[in-house]
Amino acid sequence: MPAPTLVRCLLLFLLTNLLPSAQAAEPRVTKDLEYANVDGQSLKLDLYRPEADGGPLVVWIHGGGWQGGSKNSCPIQWLTEQGFSVASISYRFTDKAIFPAQIHDCKGAIRWLRAHRGEYGYSTDKIAVAGSSAGGHLAALLGTSGDVKELEGTVGGNLDQSSRVDCVADYYGATDFVLRSKTQPQRANQKGSTVYKLLGGGADQMVEQAKLASAVFHVTPDDPPFLVLHGEKDNTVLLDQSERMKEVYDEAKLPLKLIVIPNAGHGGKVFYSGQNRQALEAFLKKHLQPQP
Repeated sequence: MPAPTLVRCLLLFLLTNLLPSAQAAEPRVTKDLEYANVDGQSLKLDLYRPEADGGPLVVWIHGGGWQGGSKNSCPIQWLTEQGFSVASISYRFTDKAIFPAQIHDCKGAIRWLRAHRGEYGYSTDKIAVAGSSAGGHLAALLGTSGDVKELEGTVGGNLDQSSRVDCVADYYGATDFVLRSKTQPQRANQKGSTVYKLLGGGADQMVEQAKLASAVFHVTPDDPPFLVLHGEKDNTVLLDQSERMKEVYDEAKLPLKLIVIPNAGHGGKVFYSGQNRQALEAFLKKHLQPQP
């Protein structure tokens, strides 16, 4: 066999036999697990697991202005390639219930996931929560409200389980509705706005409810590390929301890394790819996986 032909045959063998084995394994996917039923509404989650059991758990909370979106949209499924399990959860929208129903649902999902760890093979020794936009708001609030009884609720039961989380990745979520009532009154105070629907009234009028729903008003010295990503030109949730979170965390001497993405708006692939994907991976490995 001529040398060039032999080389071509060897290359073909390598491409067809060796490269597929190097590709990342497909995650084990379990859809529509019911973690609670509230007034006849089934609350479900999707579970993405790596080949091997025992890895840490990351909980994803989708966005959609607390009135839409879907758990089917989970841009961090790729974390299974790094040994993490990912649970993408649903929660009640504002056409069904106002705040604090949404955070009650999220905490109920965390408790359910802890209660069922043995059944599905992930570890809950340490849990991360991540979310975008409305989901980022809920993720941040989960992080800072570990001992706030009004926000715990009883959704789904499992009250012997903790709803605390060990680190938070907040993608362009609102963290201070009192501030937002001043900087974005049309989005926080105006009747029919997403925040108005969430709180049951304008943030400028329902100040105590606005504070209860804001992560910055619950920060205590035992709160977990944060990674926050926000677009420089976000006009939906202004950058000042994430800057305010960093300010409060800095005052409390707690770890928070804020990544401001140049020229980015409210969402997009840039938040979950390239160096920003690497930043999330490094953050989760640092805080969830044992360090040598």
